[in-house]
Amino acid sequence: MRQAEITIPYAIADFAILREGGYYYVDKTRYIPLLERYSAPVFLRPRRFGKSLLVSTLAYYYDINEAGRFDSLFGGTYIGSHPTGEQNKYMVMRFDFSKLVVADNIEDLEKNFNTMMSPVIKGFVEGSTRYVRYFKHFRFGNEGNATEMLNDILAKVASEKLPPLYILIDEYDNFTNQLLTTFKDPLYERVTTGDSFLRTFFKVIKSGIGEGSIRSCFCTGVLPVTMDDLTSGYNIAEILTLEPEFVGMLGFDHDETAEYLRYVLEKYDRTGGDYDEIWNLLVNNYDGYRFLPNAKPLFNATILTYFFKKFAVSSGEIPQELMDENLRTDIGWLRQLTITLENAKEMLDALVIDGEMAYSQADLRSKFDKRKFFDKDFYPVSLYYLGMTTLKNNYKMRLPNLTMRSIYMDYYNTLHQIRDDARRFAPVYERFTEDRRFEPLVENYFKEYLGQFPAQVFDKINENFIRYSFFELMSRYMSQCYTFAVEMNLPSGRADLVLTGAPGTDFHNDCRVVEIKYFRSKEAAMVKALEAPREKDAEQANGYARDINARFPNYRMRAYVVYIAAGKAFKVWETTPGQ
Repeated sequence: MRQAEITIPYAIADFAILREGGYYYVDKTRYIPLLERYSAPVFLRPRRFGKSLLVSTLAYYYDINEAGRFDSLFGGTYIGSHPTGEQNKYMVMRFDFSKLVVADNIEDLEKNFNTMMSPVIKGFVEGSTRYVRYFKHFRFGNEGNATEMLNDILAKVASEKLPPLYILIDEYDNFTNQLLTTFKDPLYERVTTGDSFLRTFFKVIKSGIGEGSIRSCFCTGVLPVTMDDLTSGYNIAEILTLEPEFVGMLGFDHDETAEYLRYVLEKYDRTGGDYDEIWNLLVNNYDGYRFLPNAKPLFNATILTYFFKKFAVSSGEIPQELMDENLRTDIGWLRQLTITLENAKEMLDALVIDGEMAYSQADLRSKFDKRKFFDKDFYPVSLYYLGMTTLKNNYKMRLPNLTMRSIYMDYYNTLHQIRDDARRFAPVYERFTEDRRFEPLVENYFKEYLGQFPAQVFDKINENFIRYSFFELMSRYMSQCYTFAVEMNLPSGRADLVLTGAPGTDFHNDCRVVEIKYFRSKEAAMVKALEAPREKDAEQANGYARDINARFPNYRMRAYVVYIAAGKAFKVWETTPGQ
């Protein structure tokens, strides 16, 4: 398959390229009329959720220079059939704060800010494709100072009643977040307080909105911290993240994802029989983000598109690496957020072992500055905004999916100095690909992974930890063979661990169901004495296998019961009927 045939828009954030290039598009334009109710909206989402594409969409919709392309760009979309009357009415000025180079002092940071912003503002009034027709004989008073240049333009717009500006700021807090993650807190405070260049810039925008020379300033970002710390400099901002009507503006819901999957399967010549298998894989790895307690879960749009792109390029084979490595960079936030090793371990124990953290809805909806963001009691909400936890219900946070669990397990292993030495693990997994015997994998996990932990750790860990740490280890060495599900919902209950042979491989239709029971060290003698699995445990595993086989009759089902007693004993039996 030639690369030119791929129409999955991974890493394409330009709306015009996406639409005119024939790429698949999930229509989010129904939110445009809702955004028009606000003059200073701010929308926050974790990284990789498609914020830049949303900004690009708004730019093309409102740009007076793009009126002639309205039908080609928006035909077939919601807004194409329901225009608001404000389409192509404004001069659009667009900034990307992620391009700002961070410095070690306020003077250099301001210099970098002006270096980044000034050419954008200058290009606004010069060149053949922007708004030069409105700015003949116009001169900046202090070219090189971005704030003063913007102020000059706004004065011109107001005095001559030119079309108002529509300002778009993508990743408004990217560089301030970098200051926080690189421990440059004093510099961050100077940027967001007093008469800093950033506060002054936003004051000019606030004034322009007030006098009508700016129709709207739409900002995207990850955290509300910087916006809150700017305080009076931009106190007109309205953060829409927790408004129910906007919860689905970024990310794909189940209906959108199902339609996307059907498109991919049809376009890349996969049979309809693959749908359920791939759907389960997608739900386990990319779904599960709830940004309001009762909201429907959302898929991470960019990471999902990453999977579809890999799937298309490989002519319909499941990609061996299911995770976009860009996600792993988020671990830097964990290091900065927790500050101390003790805090980090406590936070990881809650999420990796217990599987949840309590939170207060009042905290979720409250404004918070940098100091509160790094408060230990505020971790659940801080992690929520970073996309590293999601809402389980009105009271608890949890990890959203297996992709994020893998990141946390990797960090947990690093903090506990657990060695990921391939010599410990690779040989047994290589043998498995030849003899398909599952029991040696359990023995290897028990001896080579759990065997690295000190005795006191086993007083904390539980079945949840065993499930996810065993999954994480297997996924490292068998992602080319199997897809995984942990706590899979089935008619008879929740299966601890399910391995399903990847479509397009020799393992396809090989399905293993594992029921795990964890015991404290005092029960090790009982485990050692067992000569067969307990009847109720075997029936539980076999019941899950029957549930899966009823849905996928072609699967060759095998079921197992695994007992682990701290670091002292383990037993594993295959319980598949007829074995």
